Amino acid sequence: MQNIQETQTIDPRAIFTQARAGDLFEDSVKAALRARGAAQEALFEMARAARLEGFPDRRAEIRSVVEISNICKQRCNYCNIGCEDTKKYVIPTDDLVQIASFLYRERGRRVLLLQSGENKDKRFVSGVIRACAQIKDRMPDIQLIGCIGNLSYEQYREMREAGVDRYLLKIEASRPSLYEAVKPNDTWSERRQCLDDLAELGFMIGSGVIVGLPGQTEDDLVADLRFLTDLNPHMVSASVFIPGHNTNYEGMPSGDVETTLNFMALLRIMNPTALMPTTSSLEKLKPDGQFLGIMAGANTVTIHDGTPQELQHLFPIYDDKRYRPNDDHLRAAVERAGLWLQS
Repeated sequence: MQNIQETQTIDPRAIFTQARAGDLFEDSVKAALRARGAAQEALFEMARAARLEGFPDRRAEIRSVVEISNICKQRCNYCNIGCEDTKKYVIPTDDLVQIASFLYRERGRRVLLLQSGENKDKRFVSGVIRACAQIKDRMPDIQLIGCIGNLSYEQYREMREAGVDRYLLKIEASRPSLYEAVKPNDTWSERRQCLDDLAELGFMIGSGVIVGLPGQTEDDLVADLRFLTDLNPHMVSASVFIPGHNTNYEGMPSGDVETTLNFMALLRIMNPTALMPTTSSLEKLKPDGQFLGIMAGANTVTIHDGTPQELQHLFPIYDDKRYRPNDDHLRAAVERAGLWLQS
């Protein structure tokens, strides 16, 4: 990768931004994705320098997540949330408001991620909207992040009016044919339109990709980096592919953690002011993986303390042994990386 060892004398993004339109950008990205050892550490240093530019106070955001339902209309090839043999649940509106109140008053949370399987059912979405309106009415300074998949423009509008500040909608893959191969019940064009709708309605947008998907190439990752950066997101992410139990991709090899960390570093270099999480998938595949994600430029941690314990096994993502990092573990990782947590 050109000038990767000269991190003290160059603008951390220069080798990319100066060549966005040419082959040098592609060559630099591919070299960076393959970086290991000293070259990888130099890349991470560049990412941390870019993060310091965007967040000079060294703060990291902490979020609580509530997995409000495991009903999913997608049945993606890599994810087992929509498994037919899994007992389905929806957290009722009143219970969701009570959970938010507990996290706000007892845990001091000021950012709450409301996540579910992808579900645009009118009754379900209306219940989420009612809960959000009540939460914002009682706790107006809480930041609400929605993450329930593709919705109609009108549903997004109602969520925004209810006080939802941000919305996460991962593109997963920027190449339409790859996206539709891994998500056969969806279309890339609909996903892209949803991102445009969210931007038009004034949401802070988050998106991201999965690194290591079957059929993914280095050229795809170059295109993913361009797509996410051109989106100008408030939140951006990369997770490593883990084949879900009882999915069409079960038995496929997992994605490479080092490549994922390198892609995260590139995301940070290109997006210095975006919030970027260090994901539990990193920790599942590699000890200390989430700490390494912070060292590669991440500045957001998600605490899995909002979903009632008796429901957690019903929202498995990969399998019923899903890694759920606790508060102490993530706080220690953030502090070890020289950042401080902002609720």
